[in-house]
Amino acid sequence: MAKYIALITYLVREYAEATMWFQNALGFKVFEDSDMGGGKRWVVIGPDTNSGARFLLAKASSDEQSTFLGKAAGGRVAFFLHTSDFQNEQKSMLKAGVKFLEAPRQEPYGTVAVFEDLYGNRWDLLQAKT
Repeated sequence: MAKYIALITYLVREYAEATMWFQNALGFKVFEDSDMGGGKRWVVIGPDTNSGARFLLAKASSDEQSTFLGKAAGGRVAFFLHTSDFQNEQKSMLKAGVKFLEAPRQEPYGTVAVFEDLYGNRWDLLQAKT
């Protein structure tokens, strides 16, 4: 029996701003965008690849939910974006206005740098050693 994580809920303020950010800043692709009625949409976005999980964008629908925007892991790195070309990926992201919190560093597992998304969630951009 095969199992895998297909979708991860990603809390957003507005669907359009999040979709545009992911497309422009990270080069992600929208795989599905369906109106569910009542102001809800089923928006699936992720890297243009057939492997790995994707995000299901979920619009914060209350003041309480809005307080959790940008707090996916309580201030720790929440997401890990792997790349096969760290230098060009970072250059493209910087050009798109992505805020990196540190210079790239070498770790035993590869090249890594922490960046923030549009809500302040922390990510690792990572090129693993082969």
